[in-house]
Amino acid sequence: MSSLTSADEALHAFAADVGEADPIAVEGGGSRWQTGGVLHETARLVSAPDGIVDYRPEEMVITVRAGTPVADLCTALAETGQRSALPERGGTVGGAVAVGENRLDLLGRGPVRDSVLQVRYVSAQGDIITGGGPVVKNVSGFNIPKLMVGSLGTLGLIAEVVLRTNPTPPASQWFRAAGVDPVAARNAVLRPSSVLWNGSSTWVLLEGHERDLEHEITALATIGDFAETEGPPAPPPYRWSLPPAEAAALHREVVGDFVAAIGVGIVHADTAQPTREVDPGIAVVAERMKTLFDPTGRLNPGRNPNA
Repeated sequence: MSSLTSADEALHAFAADVGEADPIAVEGGGSRWQTGGVLHETARLVSAPDGIVDYRPEEMVITVRAGTPVADLCTALAETGQRSALPERGGTVGGAVAVGENRLDLLGRGPVRDSVLQVRYVSAQGDIITGGGPVVKNVSGFNIPKLMVGSLGTLGLIAEVVLRTNPTPPASQWFRAAGVDPVAARNAVLRPSSVLWNGSSTWVLLEGHERDLEHEITALATIGDFAETEGPPAPPPYRWSLPPAEAAALHREVVGDFVAAIGVGIVHADTAQPTREVDPGIAVVAERMKTLFDPTGRLNPGRNPNA
């Protein structure tokens, strides 16, 4: 972790806007505004800089400012046949990283946390800090990027990130079948990009070369009557985090309508997940981390990643 010495005027202007005194929060696209609690009304809102700073398709790495809409990022990557792990449901790059929400096709694209190689953020003291590095093997010491993913901006206000990208597969197709065990569906194929289940139907996303898909389709046919479908089911609004085994054993009487991502422990449900008691040890570490990064509590007051 180090202070930024770059002459990037946009980042320095953002840091000057944040300052070092009053309660502060970044206003992005607003698509995840209520996640982790309601922002305190005293917080002053600022906007992060936007724009793609550097893109190296041959290295599958892109540097993008936090205020950039995720849609713009996706468009730029698509022009060279690549994609990212960030969810495409509105909002900004910084917001998506701060929330840390993974895509429905997490198995294929990987988690957001693993895709963030470097992060530049404005600290509670108004300084620009760099953590991580644009090349994985160059990263040493405390992993600041992974810490910032999912922190809801309570440890630092994200200004810029370096993301790992991956190639868009030549073929991609969703399949759906009723009455099929979702765990059996996941085990039937080699590398599904997603397996979803809503208590009655199972969806499987297969990606790769055409010949690979042909083999996987044949494997799916041995366990159920799978048919091509245009896409996954629309996920309900609330996101639950559960051990994978529990996610595959949900019942509607417990959560209402739901869509469970099999193998990753994420469930989208009609109701909010009941508050879970945080392990005392984890609570102590989280409190100490917050005090270290934001001793006066000025960053995104009212938000809590552990809520």
